Amino acid sequence: MPAMPPSHVPAGADAIAWELPKGWTEVRAGGMRLATLKPPASGKIDVSVIMIPGAAGGELANVNRWRGQIGLQPIDEAARLQMRKEVKSKAGAVSLYDFAGEGAGKQRMVAGLLFVDGRSWFVKMVGDDEPVVASRTDFAKLLETLHFPSGK
Repeated sequence: MPAMPPSHVPAGADAIAWELPKGWTEVRAGGMRLATLKPPASGKIDVSVIMIPGAAGGELANVNRWRGQIGLQPIDEAARLQMRKEVKSKAGAVSLYDFAGEGAGKQRMVAGLLFVDGRSWFVKMVGDDEPVVASRTDFAKLLETLHFPSGK
C-alpha cells in the first residue's frame, strides 16, 4: 500500500502538515481541534492535533494539565525535564511526554508539543493503556514528519 499523501491544516502561512503512519485515518475538525487521527489499534484511543496561539501557559503548565486529565499529580520543572524526550522534525524540536495513569481503568497519554512562531502545536494521543502503547512507535514517527509546507 503506498504511503498516504501529507495532510495539510488549512491555516494560510500557519499551515502544518504531517504524514499518517500506515493504517491511520484522519478526520478534519473545526475550532481548536484541527484534526482527529485514528490509529488501527482496537480499543479506546483518541489522537488530536490542536493549535493554540501563544505559549499556552508554558510547557510545565501543559504537562501538569495533561497529567491531571488522566488522574496524575502535578510535577515540578526538574521532574518535567527528566520525563521529556525530544523528537526532531522539519518543523522543529517536539517535546514528547508519555504518562501512564494509575489504578483500575488505567489511561495513558502520549503528547507532543511544538512551539513555533508564537504558536503551540499539540499532538496528543490518549486512551486505554494497551492501544496507546501499541501505537506509540507510529505516533513518534508521525511527530517526526511534522513540517510547514511554506518552509518556515
